[in-house]
Amino acid sequence: MKAIRRLTVRPVLPDPLRPLSDLARNLRWSWHPETRDLFQSVDPECWTASGRDPVRLLGTVPPARLAELAEDRRFLRRLTAVADDLDHYLSGDRWYQAQSGRLPAAVAYFSPEFGITAALPQYSGGLGILAGDHLKAASDLGVPLVGVGLLYRHGYFRQSLSRDGWQQEHYPVLDPHELPLAPLKERDGTPAHVALALPGGRELRARVWLARVGRVPLLLLDSDVEENDPGERGVTDRLYGGGSEHRLLQEMLLGIGGVRAVRTYCRLTGHAAPEVFHTNEGHAGFLGLERIAELCDEGLEFGAALEAVRAGTVFTTHTPVPAGIDRFDRELVARHFGPDSELPRIDVERVLRLGMETYPGGEPNLFNMAVMGLRLAQRANGVSLLHGGVSRGMFAGLWPGFDAEEVPITSVTNGVHAPTWVAPEVFRLGARQIGVQRAEDALAVGGSDRWDSVADIPDQDIWELRRTLRAQLVEEVRERLRASWRQRGAGTAELGWIDDALDPDVLTIGFARRVPSYKRLTLMLRDRDRLMELLLHPERPIQIVVAGKAHPADDGGKRLVQELVRFADDPRVRHRIVFLPDYGMAMAQKLYPGCDIWLNNPLRPLEACGTSGMKAALNGCLNLSVLDGWWDEWYQPDFGWAIPTADGAGTDPDRRDAIEANALYDLLEQRITPRFYERGASGLPDRWLEMVRRTLSLLGPKVLAGRMVREYVERLYAPAAEAHRAMDPDSARGLAEWKARVRAAWPGVSVDHVETSAATAAAELGATLALRVRVRLGDLAPEDVEVQAVSGRVDSEDRITDAAKVPLKPVSGPDLEGRWAYEGPLALDRTGPFGYTVRVLPAHRLLASGVETGLVAVPSGDLVEAAGLLMR
Repeated sequence: MKAIRRLTVRPVLPDPLRPLSDLARNLRWSWHPETRDLFQSVDPECWTASGRDPVRLLGTVPPARLAELAEDRRFLRRLTAVADDLDHYLSGDRWYQAQSGRLPAAVAYFSPEFGITAALPQYSGGLGILAGDHLKAASDLGVPLVGVGLLYRHGYFRQSLSRDGWQQEHYPVLDPHELPLAPLKERDGTPAHVALALPGGRELRARVWLARVGRVPLLLLDSDVEENDPGERGVTDRLYGGGSEHRLLQEMLLGIGGVRAVRTYCRLTGHAAPEVFHTNEGHAGFLGLERIAELCDEGLEFGAALEAVRAGTVFTTHTPVPAGIDRFDRELVARHFGPDSELPRIDVERVLRLGMETYPGGEPNLFNMAVMGLRLAQRANGVSLLHGGVSRGMFAGLWPGFDAEEVPITSVTNGVHAPTWVAPEVFRLGARQIGVQRAEDALAVGGSDRWDSVADIPDQDIWELRRTLRAQLVEEVRERLRASWRQRGAGTAELGWIDDALDPDVLTIGFARRVPSYKRLTLMLRDRDRLMELLLHPERPIQIVVAGKAHPADDGGKRLVQELVRFADDPRVRHRIVFLPDYGMAMAQKLYPGCDIWLNNPLRPLEACGTSGMKAALNGCLNLSVLDGWWDEWYQPDFGWAIPTADGAGTDPDRRDAIEANALYDLLEQRITPRFYERGASGLPDRWLEMVRRTLSLLGPKVLAGRMVREYVERLYAPAAEAHRAMDPDSARGLAEWKARVRAAWPGVSVDHVETSAATAAAELGATLALRVRVRLGDLAPEDVEVQAVSGRVDSEDRITDAAKVPLKPVSGPDLEGRWAYEGPLALDRTGPFGYTVRVLPAHRLLASGVETGLVAVPSGDLVEAAGLLMR
């Protein structure tokens, strides 16, 4: 019989065991081995059955066992020690508290998904895992972050396979009371709510749930409340589900409702109000509109409020392709804003102008969430060095007149939270060398360029570790494979072969990620005969573990999954290649450490960062990847192998796949498998182990989320907080009025004359030329602009590369024609073809850069030709 109603019955813990509840409710247990070990010792069988989730564990342990533990002095001593450790972690000073300067009092971090632990399934892929790692690393560093997201009652889908290998989706209902969450409550004990106005006088209400991620509070908004109509109750049903209006409502709730939730949380708890708002991808971009509305309610005009909001906002873009950005029809957005909807105090046309693609190549009827994110943030970044460059090119239309290299989007390369992803066995080996506390600090905080202590670990110990992890993965794979085949309808008599699936002594390759077409799940199948030879080689075989989910609406991705599954089902190779359904954090934590090679073969440059290879590297797994994302930035032959790319403009996609697949097979046949199986005088694969050692010692410190968050603090959060403090109401009004005046006057700005002291088109290295320029400023004054000399090497089309920019000084003016004279030196500091030009940019002390306004004046074509601005 089916229950007509479901409720959660919580256990009553004996008084001596009360600290267990606090430990279970703080998600630090997900990356703290001692806390997990304590919960496992409560009841090992229940721990396994609960999916290693302390909240579920405490709901299933028999009362007799709890009574027994309440009398167990040894257990109580352990409990006290772990509880005291958590208290010290939460209250003690950490890296952030030791920094000098005025850092932000708090930072609000908004993301549509968060991958903290498998016990809180609110993530679909890399974006969510990255957001979870960001929160955990901020906690370890003591950064006063407040996370903001949505609580999806169905999470992301669970994946299984049909008998013929077709992906099937399941959406289990999540009960917040069974998750490591607590309702945020008003002082009178009632649940805290936020509300959004909808067209037609309707309202969207959401409850606020609180997750504790170490020191970081994570606020999750849930629209499944009785006050909502059925349609509104379903707004937070599924991650990335529904049509355009459904997604728009999700993103309005995340951004606008999220700011209101933060204000409520700070009011109720006394937490410092955020000085910086960090928008993790465009989904949360509406947060800027809510903050503008707040300032308008305090008396600021829209333009001034916009400047004040921009000063304290950081925007991170994660997608390298326009198709990955949410875009909405103009009329849909217009309907949800304005007099009878949300933010009625703001003219809907102003809202629309922030997101419309009003630039060359844009679609003027579409509202682009990333475009709004960039227009509402004074600071923006991509997530790897290469991706920063790709993003500057992709969004260059927002800054017309500037080379893509100058578009104000920097990069902070992603990192991964090592305490979450490093296998306990790897940690213990490191702790044996340098001690537990130093090992914890090295993984959580980082700060060093290399981990030299790895050099002192004997080869035999590293090799035994690698085999142990591989053997654990083999057992995990067999267990999951058996469960998958049972779901596909197989009987016990058909599954005897699984006992021999994979081999703990065979070179093991991992490939696991989402399955959009650009990640090329099936590139390895390009030449099936050749792959079969690699899998079944008599002396140097390989084995491959594959996992990944296609989006429920992506039939093309599902076909790729089915193609891989059908190959892996072949009785000739099924003991050497497996596909594991339902890829998630729990599987990943076994998969990364157990593989010898981590394979990544996206279409370059479509992988923004790709952090899975980082997690593998922290466990001594070597990378085999296309030079894309982070691997393009940090690849060295010491750390693994680079798959050559065939990305020339004249190469069609099919030929490109063929070339890159052949390169992959060649690397495996000629370089990788020989090195793994080759034994030195000690009987160990000496050359392979040296690569493992170098990966751990040199690459390990780079890929840490601690390094990433420290970069965000130093390069983005601190400057944003400083800009926020400088933007008092008078300054914000002044900047807004100045920008309006400059934009109106800019058509009157021009470069009229350029001359140098050079007599010929050749000069000697080290010489300095005197540069004299005359510019018209129209209605502007010299303090409104900066006149720059821009110089550097020139390419075959006379474009300046690697430009140096030097401000020129006003020396006289205005003359009778209204022109100002500027002068300055031009250093010839590079040999070969050299060029220079001159330009005028707006200048104001509150701009993050001269490029920010998108305005520039350069010499006309006729003037360039007459002035001879190139020197060869």
